[in-house]
Formats: sequence, structure tokens, C-alpha cells
Amino acid sequence: MKPDFEKGNGLVTTVITDADTKDVLMVAWMNAESYAKTLASGQTWFWSRSRQELWHKGATSGHTQDVVSVTLDCDADTLLIAVHPHGPACHTGHQSCFFNPVQRVR
Repeated sequence: MKPDFEKGNGLVTTVITDADTKDVLMVAWMNAESYAKTLASGQTWFWSRSRQELWHKGATSGHTQDVVSVTLDCDADTLLIAVHPHGPACHTGHQSCFFNPVQRVR
């Protein structure tokens, strides 16, 4: 199976997890080109919606992500990628982009 990029106007949601801890590190977008570059290079590449360009995760920070596995969901419109991260995933320096509590669940 391959991602269905047409469903999301050329993009698929991509969830990045730590292959060892299983923590969710970040969520980003991939288009067909960034997906192909990820598979070919073994490191994550994404499509920046704000900059309208490809970006290699860690190209500036050095915090690259080595791909361990790529899994597609049942609708072929979301990718789950397990990685070995080389530093924090978040541009703020946090290990994960998910560190802002919204509401406590009882």
C-alpha cells in the first residue's frame, strides 16, 4: 500500500514516535516527494505548509531522525513513523512537541 496523497490535497498527516519509548514526538505533513525522500534516505523529510517547501528534519538543528519503521493507517491517509531521534523533536528544545497541558482528565 501507498499513502493516498489526493485525499488531503497532496498531503498526509504524519505522526512521529520514538521507536524505543513509544512517545509521540511530533506531527507533521508529508507530500509524495518528502515521503519518497524519507524512504530513500532513512531520515525524515516533511512538507512545510507555512514555508511551502520541503524540509529535512534536523538539517539546521542537527536533531535528525533515523527511520525505524513506516506504517500506513487503514484509510491510507495517515502515516505512523517510528524513529531513533538524535536530539529533541521540538523546535523549542523539548523532547516532544506535546508538552502543553490543556485540561486535566478525571
